Amino acid sequence: MNFVSLYRKLDSSNSTLDKIEALREHFLNADVEETALAMRLILGQLPPKKAKSAELKALALDQARIPEWLFAEAYSSTGDLAETMALINAVPDAPPFTGSVPEWIKTHLRGADEALSGLREAFSKWDSFSVMVLIKLLTGSLRVGVSRGILIKALAKAYEIPEANIAHVLMGNLKIDASFIGRLKMKDWADPLDFSSPYPFALASPIDGEIEDLGPITDWAIEWKWDGIRGQWIYRNEKVSLWSRGEELISDRFPEFATRSLKFESLVLDGEILAWKPGAKEPSAFALLQTRIARKKVTEADLKKAPARFIAYDCVEKDGVDLRELPFSERRKILEELMPELTASIPAFGISEIQNEESWTSAKASRAGSREKRVEGFILKRKSSPYFHGRKKGDWWKWKIDTMSLDAVMVYAQSGHGKRSNLFTDYTFALRGADDELVPVAKAYSGLDQKEIMELDRWIRAHTKERFGPVRSVEPIQVFELGFEGIADSPRHKSGIALRFPRILRWRRDKPVSEIDRLDAIRELYLKPDIEPVSREELPLFKSANLDV
Repeated sequence: MNFVSLYRKLDSSNSTLDKIEALREHFLNADVEETALAMRLILGQLPPKKAKSAELKALALDQARIPEWLFAEAYSSTGDLAETMALINAVPDAPPFTGSVPEWIKTHLRGADEALSGLREAFSKWDSFSVMVLIKLLTGSLRVGVSRGILIKALAKAYEIPEANIAHVLMGNLKIDASFIGRLKMKDWADPLDFSSPYPFALASPIDGEIEDLGPITDWAIEWKWDGIRGQWIYRNEKVSLWSRGEELISDRFPEFATRSLKFESLVLDGEILAWKPGAKEPSAFALLQTRIARKKVTEADLKKAPARFIAYDCVEKDGVDLRELPFSERRKILEELMPELTASIPAFGISEIQNEESWTSAKASRAGSREKRVEGFILKRKSSPYFHGRKKGDWWKWKIDTMSLDAVMVYAQSGHGKRSNLFTDYTFALRGADDELVPVAKAYSGLDQKEIMELDRWIRAHTKERFGPVRSVEPIQVFELGFEGIADSPRHKSGIALRFPRILRWRRDKPVSEIDRLDAIRELYLKPDIEPVSREELPLFKSANLDV
């Protein structure tokens, strides 16, 4: 069984159980090179791109002998470049590719010439599905559509290793090769404490009912939900490493968290990295913290402009002992006892204070003031809860404040990607500026259901004013309520602001464009100025989906 046949099975079913079974069968029956390749691709470790899509497309057009306009029509139907190239060159009754995919990659990913040669051969020998998969490997565009959780379950079933151990094995800068697979099959790595790598993070679920449904407030530890970067600080063998929840090693960007020696054999803390100026009562805005992530090398000026703190809220390992099965109340006591030595050695360390609330009513009142404290609400942890891996409902909850919102008018639209390539699904929205002109403030593409997308697509086509390549300027009529998680000064934007995670909350068909929000009012309402403006270059795409608890 090779990777192409595995991908075919995974692509043919939406059932989680089917995917787990297909992976389990593959891990048991495929050779170690194919297994290692499958794991790397599922985890997003794609082979280096050696050929440009334009070069492959030109070859596909030449082989198929069709005009550009016909290719464009085919692409608008499939929404997938690799699939289009494979289909227009399909050979009737061609067999699937059954050879070694790792060997094929080694041969044809040496350079552009080898990639083009491999594609030419693929067009003439194998079925369109196999060719599509190989093209995606050549272009670095392959997405398997299997979550880390599914992979963990399949590996656990195949090799009879507990899921928690598998989850820990897969954390960090892992080199997945034939040797790794061999050791995994032999259960050499059954004990997670053998690894100098982070633990799988315990994640909180959003509150989906009334807060009182959680029972007595005395069963819960209540902390602020900090607006920073989730991380694990690890001290082993007298060395410090700092990992983000996105499994990025970021120790070098936060040298203030380093230490030479501690009395502990080992220590692993879960906490939040925040931009926090010395003496300040509250952290700075998240945008300032992002300037640290943008730097490959942190300078003294960076440390002065955006000083950081690590606010610890859990202890998951101490002196070589895995503490995750202990109840939170005991882990919290351990954390509090070791903090004096830690803060003496590392002044940038702090602890996330437990909020003493007498009732859910008082907790609601405290939570209402979250935005003034630059936090996102509360995190609720059942005092008896272990430090589990992943997101398990019932023990940890995030009780966030309502999202920031504004009413804006759509001014531009652009077609989407993949299956949405023939629909306008990416929208630009504007507010009223100082002279009543419309000033673009955000782009958003999520929040509408399929029926609304189809209706809006028809409206855009009928109300286009101008075209700029793939972008259309539309009549400023349709008003939408946008939600966003944060706002920062941004001199690179015409509006002077940058919104964090903008998304569509609802289509305001009831509201005329005369009632959209004004830019100055939004700044006054939401922007709390205490930092220097942050330029667009300093706002990186730092695995934003992995910043949350």
